Amino acid sequence: MDRLSSMNAFVVAAELGSYARAAERLNLSPQMVAKHVSALEQRLGARLLNRTTRKQSLTELGSAYYERCKHILTEAEAADSFAQIMNDTPRGKLKITAPVTFGSYSLMPLVTSFLRDNPDVQIDLHLTDRFVDLVEEGYEAAFRIGPLATTGLTARPLAPYRLVVCASPAYLEARGTPSLPADLEHHECLGYAFWSRPADSEWVLYEGAVPHKVQVSSRLQVNESRALMSAALDGFGIVLGPEDFLRTALYKGELVRVLPGFDAPSRSMHLVYTANRQRTAKLRRFVEAVLQRFGPA
Repeated sequence: MDRLSSMNAFVVAAELGSYARAAERLNLSPQMVAKHVSALEQRLGARLLNRTTRKQSLTELGSAYYERCKHILTEAEAADSFAQIMNDTPRGKLKITAPVTFGSYSLMPLVTSFLRDNPDVQIDLHLTDRFVDLVEEGYEAAFRIGPLATTGLTARPLAPYRLVVCASPAYLEARGTPSLPADLEHHECLGYAFWSRPADSEWVLYEGAVPHKVQVSSRLQVNESRALMSAALDGFGIVLGPEDFLRTALYKGELVRVLPGFDAPSRSMHLVYTANRQRTAKLRRFVEAVLQRFGPA
């Protein structure tokens, strides 16, 4: 077996605490991870991991060997990165994560265009609304919507993620058209239920720089934008959603802007990545493409 591959399997298994979790990270079977670790143990003539049916832990030798393997793997990755920089030809797999709605409707045209322009690059795009730890989960870049926590990541600001308030003509005909934000208290306001928390019960609309806070309620909360828009198209309620996602329905007249004299809030958006990843040609070129398409200007 390739020794670097076996070292990598051992390091990931030690960090994640099980062959099964390491296999999921490495896209291997648990049996193959076990074979890699066993090959190292046979080569060294000593056990690296103490394994029981419930948990595993590093032996004394395994702990020292783990530190050396991490150093060797880091140096090998640095050598590959240096070679890519010298060649400056983007190649290899980019593992990226983004929020579901933004990734599905705003990001995909950029991804497919980037792949056409860079035929030696593959993109593994994972869409999720949960917080993703880039280092722990092996991602090279992530799109983040909302305030950023303090991290050691490089963060590139992008254009704000704009929201609009709208409803179907049928709903407005049946329930009336709000003229002030306070009127929303008497309407069905469709709520987006986030992965980590329920839907917002307070919407804030702006008249210039003046905020108008209104308590909203709905009998329907959904954690997927297409389902939420489907309910709005069916005339069930007023939706606060991403402008990019709702633009086509607004253009066709299937939905209409509500309270056009007031602005819905915009959410800050960033592309984040670890500093050591910035040196690879594939990520550097991807960051350039993202800034050209979604940059703050």
